Amino acid sequence: MEKVSFTQMKDGTKEDYEFLMAHETDHTRHTADRLLKALVELDQSLSGYQITRLGHSVQSATRAWCDGADTDWVVSALLHDIGDIYAPYNHDEYAATILRPFVREQCSWCVQTHGDFQMLYYGQHLAGFDKNKRERHRGHIYFDDCAEFCERWDQASFDPDYDGLPLEFFAPMVREVFDRKPYDPAVIRTGARESLTGTPRG
Repeated sequence: MEKVSFTQMKDGTKEDYEFLMAHETDHTRHTADRLLKALVELDQSLSGYQITRLGHSVQSATRAWCDGADTDWVVSALLHDIGDIYAPYNHDEYAATILRPFVREQCSWCVQTHGDFQMLYYGQHLAGFDKNKRERHRGHIYFDDCAEFCERWDQASFDPDYDGLPLEFFAPMVREVFDRKPYDPAVIRTGARESLTGTPRG
């Protein structure tokens, strides 16, 4: 079989769907490579900063790695702005949706809400923006983690003089994360918190 027999899903056979499942399973094995390619494309996105969006992404991940953060944190820092090209108005939710099946809930929640937390740094300068938007999340178990994520890694990573690690350094970590079984409770660990910092590296 090279293609399914149906033109409407309701007409599909068992053989059709088994064939598609095999194709989809193979396709998911290459998710990490597609994401790494998308990160490179961030070099062509929003300009005006002193570094590119790819530069910001690898700088954020480098800071996380140097802070001794675990793999979930490092990969989340690397991919937190992956939606900038395709979802500029909800890039944080876009990135979190990609990460959610494969990283700790703590990390995907911080990625999902970091846009609200980042307003602390610029909201007062722009009409219609709420500097204190993050307060709507006050009391959430991961509130302090997201505040630290933004302070240590996100808002600080626009420095052209910072010696960040190359994207290739993080590729094995991205592959490790996206090779995991999706939505594995042992990975998601709902309600669990891990420190953003550990034994400093580099």
